Amino acid sequence: MLLVAILTGTLIAGIGSVWLAALLIFGALARYTQHMLSLAAGALLATAFMHLLPEAFESQVGAADLFMTLLGGLVFFFLMDKAELWHHGHEHHHGHQGHQHGAHQHSHQDSTQQQAPVSGSWAVLTGDSVHCFGDGVLIAAAFVADLRLGAIAALAVLVHEVPHHMGDLMVLSQSSSNRRAALLKVSLAGSVTALGGVLGYWLVEQMQDYLPFFLVLASSSFAYVALADLIPQLQKRLSARQTVGQIAWLFAGIAMVTLVSGMAHSH
Repeated sequence: MLLVAILTGTLIAGIGSVWLAALLIFGALARYTQHMLSLAAGALLATAFMHLLPEAFESQVGAADLFMTLLGGLVFFFLMDKAELWHHGHEHHHGHQGHQHGAHQHSHQDSTQQQAPVSGSWAVLTGDSVHCFGDGVLIAAAFVADLRLGAIAALAVLVHEVPHHMGDLMVLSQSSSNRRAALLKVSLAGSVTALGGVLGYWLVEQMQDYLPFFLVLASSSFAYVALADLIPQLQKRLSARQTVGQIAWLFAGIAMVTLVSGMAHSH
């Protein structure tokens, strides 16, 4: 009974949050692509620096070890990007143009028509999977303590995952014109929540020691994607009005995650 409750809660939280984010970003907010890039950047940065990292540093793990994990994660995702860009350039025989893709792609692409892959998809999927796994362990721990607490935890995870899943979907839909593929990939990453829940059910005590490292690794992926991919796309000459709008949407993403995370922690 308890395992069924954990599976149900983790699947609803993990996949339900992805589909809710997709309804918003591909439905009601689909016309505001550039604004959504700003929102996604703010949401990912806030998820990393105001939710995941503070939670990791509240543990008993030494700060030096966590910072080393953060640095290692940033370098790892940089190398993953390099490998992805090299593979794409080699596969399509672009030669020099393929290797210069990361430096030049954002300067000549239309916001609604981007055919070449954008860096960051590997990082965001890896980080999302790690983050969702950690969420699954946390939900399982809450269910083990009390069924009602587990249900509240699952609902809190569902709500606070929506803003950064919006960011994930934006990154992946930028790397491919196929929104269904982006939704499928992020949904698969979200389903890792159930894996974390099952393992958390069996190994809840042992997994607690590793949660801070999972949180830091996930935060490194979100920070890398926001700073290496999304922010550079926003760095272009705009009118004063467009610039104010861009900054406002960036802060809206930060505020959204901060508000939702605060509500989740209060419960």
